[in-house]
Amino acid sequence: MMRQYELVERVKAYDPDACETTLNRAYVYATQKHGSQKRASGDPYFSHPIEVAGILTNYKLDCDTIITALLHDTIEDTDATPEEITKLFGTNIMKLVDGVTKLTQIELKSADSKQAENFRKLLLAMSEDIRVLLVKLADRLHNMRTLHYISKPEKRVRIAAETLEIYAPLAERIGMHDIKEELEDLAFQHINPEARDSILARLEFLREKDDNVVSRIVSELTEVISRQGLKVDIYGREKRPYSIWQKMQRKNITFGELSDIMAFRVLVDDMPNCYEVLGYLHANYKVVPGRFKDYISTPKPNGYRSIHTTVLGPENHRIEVQIRTRQMHEVNENGVAAHWAYKQEAPTGQQKEGVQYRWLRDLLDILEHASEPEEFLEHTKLAMFQDQVFCFSPKGDVIALPARATPVDFAYMIHTHIGDTCVGAKVNGAMVPLRTVLNNGDQVEIVTSKAQTPNPTWERFVVTGKARARIRRFIRQQQEDQYKDLGKAILQKAFRQEGYDYSDKALEGVLKIFKQPSVDALLTLVGAGHHTGREVVHAVFPGTKDKETARKVVPLDKVRARKHDHAIPIKGLIPGMAVHYAGCCHPLPGDRIVGIVTTGKGVTIHTIDCDTLETFTEQPERWLDVGWDNEGEPEHFIGRLGLTVGHEQGALSSITSVIAKNHGNITNLRFTNRTTDFFEMLIDIDVVDVKHLTNIIAALRATPVVNAVERARG
Repeated sequence: MMRQYELVERVKAYDPDACETTLNRAYVYATQKHGSQKRASGDPYFSHPIEVAGILTNYKLDCDTIITALLHDTIEDTDATPEEITKLFGTNIMKLVDGVTKLTQIELKSADSKQAENFRKLLLAMSEDIRVLLVKLADRLHNMRTLHYISKPEKRVRIAAETLEIYAPLAERIGMHDIKEELEDLAFQHINPEARDSILARLEFLREKDDNVVSRIVSELTEVISRQGLKVDIYGREKRPYSIWQKMQRKNITFGELSDIMAFRVLVDDMPNCYEVLGYLHANYKVVPGRFKDYISTPKPNGYRSIHTTVLGPENHRIEVQIRTRQMHEVNENGVAAHWAYKQEAPTGQQKEGVQYRWLRDLLDILEHASEPEEFLEHTKLAMFQDQVFCFSPKGDVIALPARATPVDFAYMIHTHIGDTCVGAKVNGAMVPLRTVLNNGDQVEIVTSKAQTPNPTWERFVVTGKARARIRRFIRQQQEDQYKDLGKAILQKAFRQEGYDYSDKALEGVLKIFKQPSVDALLTLVGAGHHTGREVVHAVFPGTKDKETARKVVPLDKVRARKHDHAIPIKGLIPGMAVHYAGCCHPLPGDRIVGIVTTGKGVTIHTIDCDTLETFTEQPERWLDVGWDNEGEPEHFIGRLGLTVGHEQGALSSITSVIAKNHGNITNLRFTNRTTDFFEMLIDIDVVDVKHLTNIIAALRATPVVNAVERARG
């Protein structure tokens, strides 16, 4: 364990003006507060905050951050109070300690919702001061270094998985690559020890065969470049086990099929030298196609700048070479920690608007739009994990996107309003579908329309969390609006049945009974099926409950026979909204229908002759008179047909051809019975109404291979 004077000396070495008195006070205070507490390793608990502080001194962080590291567990695990820490160390340090303290519960939680909710806190805290994240990463790194002391294997695996899913990507996003790589390898050790040990054994075998290969390659590269009069420093190393494993999984190859397990860095004085070195390498060695990336002209969102190229280098070894200036190297390795080196101040509000903080602004935007913690965590993992492509706006701005991003993702990355109103896209000057996958270097122009709103089908192909969160938010708002309209229609019917005229004012007096803040909120609950129309009417007019008739069963025959003059019009709405179409009978426009209110799902539409309705005859309050709204553009519905077809060559081709000629689209086909002479099948077809399906049935009946065809219900 690092001693008190050793820690102070390390800080003073890079910051001679550091407050030695406050550092000493923090060391002593934390030692006293943690007292006799022990870690799983048996070491004194205080060894942990000391090690965390030591990790942060490697990045030459300011005195406040080092003190925060010493104190980060005192409020959570001791009798220390915020007031006491404020008095002894000041408001700024207390804010940092409080930010880290609120995040401690993110660890070791098995429930996704708790993990996600605490991750929200992490983003909010680090958006105020990103040094909170620096302390948290150092805290997690030391905990991972000592993870083997935890006795329960499932607990070790859970912590390791969380490290891979959250902390390693965050370390990469703020440019702290050495912490990211160590976190990945430590987690890999617990999640898949067999794979890691196998890779280590293969690396050791290669070293035993030729343990000087890296140094020989460094020597030759140095000689080749130095001949041109450039002063360079070259370093080489094997790639790390987890990085090798990732590549094997991504390309579905074995270790023996890997060609570039060595990486080399060339450090030069200035940017022009980077391109000179690149030219010398390409002039002397064969270039591997498709492996060149220029992150100097197009930096990564976290500020990373370097040229990457892969060549068949000395001794015909395939090697990756990274070329950068020494200043770029420091930023690449230390990331945002460089902002605080040598007592620099934390970034200002204006600096936080810069490109290196865009990823954080995007995550905060996702946080605002995601409704559930789990949904937010899903989007965030998506945003942090994926490889990137770099595209250009018509003005030449560089937009970084995850791999497989589409023009819709691009639009939302520019601005939420651009995404919401996106109707088309031009890629490299040509109109393309919105689901087109973008490639590196594409120039993308988004076409918008004020009349456009987010299309729920976009969610199927967008890949950015920002786009998904915004689309889902729109869908939820649409759903709430539909629930509200449906709830109003249900209550109007219920009021009318009791002989009263409906009014919003009548509902205001019962809002407290239903614990709702507004009439709209109550209507939404009724539309979603959480309250029936009769419940609300009884609350508004208590006397109606006493007059309720004894009828408890719906007379199904009479319901099917009577006209429905006051039916609520149902539009062909998108499944998953306020109206659902029953899979047991597949209702189509033109069918006589009835609605069944389902708690949490709004109304499920059945055909009037559906056998499932027998299930609800003793629940009259759930029945709703509905009818088709024939106004507007026709929607598409699923019609199901049952066919008996002769077992002969070309039969299926004949059937699909007839359906296509009648403008039907087959969405599913399933064989239900086969014999030597015939086979039976169910076909789901995209149609607009009953008439459309009837025309298809007539055409199929005229087809020689079809023995029988009828509309199927189940």
